[in-house]
Amino acid sequence: MMPQIEIDKKKCTTPYECKKCLQICPQAVFAVAPTKIERFKETDPEDYEVQAVFRDKCTVYMDCVKACPTGAVTVKAGA
Repeated sequence: MMPQIEIDKKKCTTPYECKKCLQICPQAVFAVAPTKIERFKETDPEDYEVQAVFRDKCTVYMDCVKACPTGAVTVKAGA
């Protein structure tokens, strides 16, 4: 089974600037995506969130959990 990956949005407040989980993950599981898009307007940095897009690629290496400065990322192995 796939691991369960959770990102606490209340703790991950600056995903566009931080991106530590994206940089450290050897499987490139994470992505930063906008939560709000307005036509003809640049998206504000606070309107982004980290998502575990490729959860099926996760090998439960746990470097993302260790690298997160706010403790927003949790990974649990699939049962």
